[in-house]
Amino acid sequence: MKMGLIGLISFAVVTSCTQSNSSEKKDDRSAAIDTNELAVKKQELLTFLSDIKSNHVLGGIHNREPNGDPAKWTNEIHKLTGEYPALWSADFLFQKENIDHRGTMIDEAIKQFQSGAVVNIMWHACNPAYGQPCEWDNGKGVLSSLSDDQWKQLFVEGSEIHTQFMQRVDEIAVYLQKLQENKVVVLFRPFHEMNQGKFWWGGRSGQDGTAKLYRKIHDYLEHEKGLHNLIWVWNIQDFPTLDQDVDEYNPGSDYWDIVSLDVYDDATGFSNEKYESIKRIAKGKPMGIGECQKLPSVEVLNQQKDWIFFMGWSELVFEHNSKETIKEVFGSDRVYMLGDLNNLKSGI
Repeated sequence: MKMGLIGLISFAVVTSCTQSNSSEKKDDRSAAIDTNELAVKKQELLTFLSDIKSNHVLGGIHNREPNGDPAKWTNEIHKLTGEYPALWSADFLFQKENIDHRGTMIDEAIKQFQSGAVVNIMWHACNPAYGQPCEWDNGKGVLSSLSDDQWKQLFVEGSEIHTQFMQRVDEIAVYLQKLQENKVVVLFRPFHEMNQGKFWWGGRSGQDGTAKLYRKIHDYLEHEKGLHNLIWVWNIQDFPTLDQDVDEYNPGSDYWDIVSLDVYDDATGFSNEKYESIKRIAKGKPMGIGECQKLPSVEVLNQQKDWIFFMGWSELVFEHNSKETIKEVFGSDRVYMLGDLNNLKSGI
C-alpha cells in the first residue's frame, strides 16, 4: 500500500436542516433526505481530492469508444500493471452505436463507483445546428462550427437551435439522473477544452462565449433537473495563450469545483509555466491533468504537487509511452490506484 497521506478519511461532514409541514408528502421528504445525502457524498469526495494535494495523485485513464465496452482501456492498464486505475472516465459520445450504448456506459459508471473508483464523464456533443447522431468531422459533426448569429440563437428560448440543443441536454440528463438515483457522485466535464476552436462550442472567449454555454448547462442541470451529484470540472487545453485563456474562458469560480488542463503540446510538455497558470486560477481548488497522451513523469508529479489526478487518453497512452514508462508512472508511490483507495477506506 502506498502511504504518506495523514488523516485521509477525515472527511468533512455537511449537514442540511430542512423544515417540513404536515401537508408535505412522504416522497418529497425522502427526496430531501437523498439530496442531503448526496451533498455529503459530494463534499466528502471534494474534501478527499483537496486532502491528497501535495501528497498523492490519482492515476486515471479515459475509456474512449466503444461505449459497448466501457472499461476497455481501464482493463488494458490492469493487464499491463496488475492494478486498476483510481479514476475511470467515459463519454456520452455522438455516433449512433455509442449513443445506443449510453446506458451500457452508465451501468459501468455505477459499477466503477461502487468498486471505489472516482468517476469522470464528458460529452462530445453533436452540433445543435445539425442532426444527431453525427460524425467527428464531416462538415456537420463535432468539429463543425456555428456562425455568430447561430451562437446567439443558441441562447434564445424557442429558437430551433436552442430547442434542439436542450432536447439533447435532456437526453443525457436522464443518464445523469440514473447515476443520482444510484447515489453516484460524478466528475462532470462538459464542453471540455473551451479554448479549442476546432469544436463547435469552443474558441469563443469572454463571458458571452463558451463560458456562457457552460454556465447555462450548469444552471439547467442543477436547478431545472435537480441534479446534486455532479462535481463540475472546467477544462482548457495547453495552448501558448494559456495564461490569458484561464481568465478569458473562466465561467466563474461559483460554476466549477475543479479546473483541469489537457496537455497535448508535447514539445513544451508539463512545463512549470502551464502548471503555474492553472495553479493561479485554481486559487486553492483542486486541479488536475484532464487529458494527456504522454504521461507525466514521476519527476514531474513530485515537483508539481498540486495536481490531484491525471487522465491518460485511451489508446494514445499506449502509442506515446513505452510499457516500462506506463508501469513506472502508474506504479509510483505517489500515484494512487484503485486498490490504494479501497485500502485507505478500509483502514489498511
